[in-house]
This record gives sequence, structure tokens and C-alpha cells, in this order.
Amino acid sequence: MTEHHPRSPTARLRALLPDLTPWHSSADFRRMWLAGLITVFGSFLTLVALPVQLKELTGSTLAVGAIGAVELVPLIVFGLYGGALADALDRRRLILWTEAGLGLLSALLLANSLLPHPMIWPLYLVAALASALNGLQRPALHALVPRIVAHEQLPAATALNTIRWQLGAVAAPSLAGVIMAYCGLRVSYGLDVLSYAVSFALLLGLAPSPASRDAARPSLRGIVAGARYAWGRKELLGTYAVDLTAMLFAFPNAVFPFLADDLGAPWALGMMYAAGAAGSLAVSATSGWITRVHRHGRMVAGAAACWGLAMAAAGWVGEIWLVLLLLAVAGGCDTVSGLFRSAMWDQSIPDELRGRLAGIELLSYSVGPQLGQVRAGAMASVTGVRMAVWAGGLACVASVGLLALALPRLLSYDQRTDEHAQRVRLARAA
Repeated sequence: MTEHHPRSPTARLRALLPDLTPWHSSADFRRMWLAGLITVFGSFLTLVALPVQLKELTGSTLAVGAIGAVELVPLIVFGLYGGALADALDRRRLILWTEAGLGLLSALLLANSLLPHPMIWPLYLVAALASALNGLQRPALHALVPRIVAHEQLPAATALNTIRWQLGAVAAPSLAGVIMAYCGLRVSYGLDVLSYAVSFALLLGLAPSPASRDAARPSLRGIVAGARYAWGRKELLGTYAVDLTAMLFAFPNAVFPFLADDLGAPWALGMMYAAGAAGSLAVSATSGWITRVHRHGRMVAGAAACWGLAMAAAGWVGEIWLVLLLLAVAGGCDTVSGLFRSAMWDQSIPDELRGRLAGIELLSYSVGPQLGQVRAGAMASVTGVRMAVWAGGLACVASVGLLALALPRLLSYDQRTDEHAQRVRLARAA
């Protein structure tokens, strides 16, 4: 058998490929990964079908845009409460109940679409309820991973979960468009119901994950305690602040249709939306190196600043192919920042607080893009589209730099020596 020298091209390629150790070593991680992949594809079918149905029923852009408004508040409220539940209840049971509820909501959309005259109000109701259930479920999903994956494998597990999401984000919308064009709304909703049934069957195989013995009942006081813990750890606070800042100033997706027109390339609009996901997927597919980096805070801040620079350059250049390339670079930088944020969270937050901190994480990466859309649209109406993009990118770079100066513990964080990471490592070993 031929051995490969550590510096050979083959060895270097293997070092770049994603680390599959969590997949091989944890059956529960495999079940969650496959269930999540199936659910992502089904959910994107509904994500495309729901606004299309509203457009057909109302013909109003305002009615379609209102979907985002009815989803935001339930996500915030139930995301925080879901974090408290994840610390107080069996996480497997919480995941199963919410998965069943999401499947039932998709079935309601299917039933409404089968009516001779589908009603409009159930579409908004289902959107709000689905957002609430997602808020309840996602902290439990995130908090379960450190229990089923070895401590040193958590960065690799984060990379694999990111790949799963990005595969769905790139392929699922295209598939949904084809299904909508050739099969219609009812088939799309039906396939989403089927996806939830399959994912529920996979999640049934998860081992029980009960709350710790001293877990408190879910309450406002418990949520406040989680927020107080996050505030007291300035390196964690830095990750939330950097993520919010990056999305607020440099997430201009809302003005992409206008930017495409400004560049004389309306045909490239779909490619502009896909470019970031393509860059993210490229990083995740070559993420084997992340387990060899230990100063996670520096990577979070540095990659966020590079995201802002890439967005600033995308708003400045006038050639569509350069814009697409820069959007892909920005997507890759955002993924690098996200991978190391998750590594810090997973490796240094104690298990008894993991759910509540996951609820805060959910807000940090869900609310930021929403605010960024508002910022980009409002600024573009005053300054023009190109300036709204490049000025926002530069503001992102400046803000990340100021945060790094104000929160030095973010840059000094080293998972090998950090007291919180060591404490979690010892608890896992015990």
C-alpha cells in the first residue's frame, strides 16, 4: 500500500476536505444531518410556493411582503422561549413535537390549496405559527449537537451542518421553481408534508436527551439569567455584536433587483442571489483546516471585516461578472465567520445554559439580515443603489474594527486556554 507524504498534493487535498469524523462516530448526528437535509429541501418548496400563491390570490406586492412582517415577531419571542425550553425539557422530545407541528402546518397549506377558492388569511396564520415553531425548535437542535458529538469534533460538525444548509440553499430553490412551473402549488405543498414525515421518522431514532438534574423551569427569570451570562462574557458578546453589525451594514439583498438594473444586467438577478451561497458552499467544502485554528475570535472579526470589504467592492465596480465574484467572496467570508462563531459557542457554553444561549444566537443571525434589508432599502432611496451597497460595506469594516478595539477579549480568545472552554471540556470528559 502506498503511503502519502504529509506534504504531497494528495495529503494537502485531504487536509482541505471536510472532516467527516462526526458523521462516522455519531449515529445521532447522522440522523439529525439527514433529517435536516430533507427538511431544508421541503421547506424551500413552501418558501417559494407561499409567496407565489399570495401573488396569485392578491396581485399585491404589499401582501407578499407582509409575510416577513408576520414571521419576525413570533421568531423573536419564541426563539427566546425555545431556548429556555431546551434547557428545561428533553431536547429530543421538544424537537419531535415541533417537527410534527411543522408538518401539520404544511398539511394545512396543502388542504387550503385544494379548496375551490383558497383562503388568504390561513397563509399568514400558518406563516406566523411556523415561525413560532421554528423559534421553539432551533435552539434545541443547536443545543443537542454538543451532547452527541465529541468536544474536539464540534467545529467539524458545524462545518458539516453548514454544508447541509448550503446544499439546500443552492439546489432547493431551483428545484422548487421547476416543480412550481410544471406541477403547481399542490404538489409543492404535498412534497413538503412528505419531507416532514420522513424527517420525523429519522428523528425518532435519536437517543433521549433529558434536562440536567438542576434545570430550572422555563421562565422569564431563566431567560434573563442566560442573557446576563452572555453579557458577562465579552468574547461571546463580541460574536453577537459583530454578526449584527455585519448584517446591518452589509446585507443589501433587498436592493439586488435595482443593482442588477443599474449594471444593465437584469438577467443576472438570480445569479446575484445564488453567488453568496455558492461562495459559502465552496468554503464549507474545503473546511478541513478549521479544526487546526484555535484563535476563533480573530477569525470571527477578520472574516466579518473581509465580508464588508467584498460587499463594498461589489457596490463600487461596474462589471457584472466582478460583482458576482465579489458576492461569492463575501459569502465565503461570512461562512468563515459563522463557522468560528459556532465553534466558540459550542465549545465554551455550559450545557445547562446551551439552550438559552442558542435562543440568543438565533436572534443575532435572524434579526440582523432583516434590519440590513431595511437599511439597504432606505439608504438606496436617498443615496442611490450603488452607494447604499459600497458605503454599507465600508461601515461594516469600520464598525467591526471598533468592536474589536472595544472588546479585546474577542481577539484574545483561544479555545486551548480559555477557562470556559476548559471547563466545558472537563465536564464532557467527566
